Amino acid sequence: MDEAEEEFPGIGAPARRALIRAGYTRLEQLDGVSESDLMTLSGMGPTGTDILSDLLAARGMSLEA
Repeated sequence: MDEAEEEFPGIGAPARRALIRAGYTRLEQLDGVSESDLMTLSGMGPTGTDILSDLLAARGMSLEA
């Protein structure tokens, strides 16, 4: 398992690559980022944003609706 898989568990490879290309390498960097902004990333879809929302919520953070 590589670092991106560890940082974003459950996120598919295309969505992980999209996050990294956009400069998001740590889950904490997504706190307060809007779901609509993430959806513009090639490879990111509703399943990915749902998983990210759950991961962030587990750490007391959230995406902006």
